[in-house]
Amino acid sequence: MALDTAKIRNMAPADLAKEEEQLREQVWRLRLQMTTGQLQDPQKVRRARKSLARVLSIKREQELKAEAPKPRRRRKK
Repeated sequence: MALDTAKIRNMAPADLAKEEEQLREQVWRLRLQMTTGQLQDPQKVRRARKSLARVLSIKREQELKAEAPKPRRRRKK
C-alpha cells in the first residue's frame, strides 16, 4: 500500500502507529514469500519498506515538533 506523504501527515498518532504495525507485518510477510520463492513481484518489498520509512520519518517529525522548546524572545536594548 503506497501512501502519500500528505495523507500520512494528516493521520492521528494512533493511526500512524496502526499503519506502522501493518507495514512491518507486510514487509515481514513479503520477505518470507521472497525466501520461499512465492513472491511474484520483488518490487513489492521495496515499496513496502519505503512506505514504512515514510511513516516512521513523519512520526518522528511529529514527535520532535511536539518536544521542541518555544523560541525565546530577545529584549531590545
